[in-house]
This record gives sequence, C-alpha cells and structure tokens, in this order.
Amino acid sequence: MDRYEYKVVYVDFRGRISSEGVEYIRQSGEHRTGFVRGYLDKLGEEGWELTGMLPLMRPESSYFMLKRPAKAAAAAPEG
Repeated sequence: MDRYEYKVVYVDFRGRISSEGVEYIRQSGEHRTGFVRGYLDKLGEEGWELTGMLPLMRPESSYFMLKRPAKAAAAAPEG
C-alpha cells in the first residue's frame, strides 16, 4: 500500500504564504502570482504535488493541499 505525507499551505495572494509555522512574505515589486508560483516550484522540486485547493471566504486567500510519497520508515530491530 502506498503511503503519503501531506502539507497544508495557507496562501494569501496579496503577499503572504504560511506553512507549518513558517511565513513567506512577497517582496516589493514581485508579482502576486509569480510569488506563489515560485513557492510551488520549490515544493515541486522537493517532490510535493498539489492535490487540492480550498478557497476561503476572504477574497484572494486559499488553502493548498499537497502530498508526496512518504519516505520508507527505517525497519525497527527485532528484540
């Protein structure tokens, strides 16, 4: 059976991304969609795949859900 790990990312297209307690702020002059695309490109390089998006009631804000294959857990020694 395949195992996955998941990541949830809060995206505010006005200039903030938050994931697992780490904040990313858009730089002055950086295009909004380019800021988000650059972040997603980095996650893609780490093996993350976008699997869903949940728009929020606040305009321009969403949760992005991503997954990637889980690393195999090291076998526990038999005792």
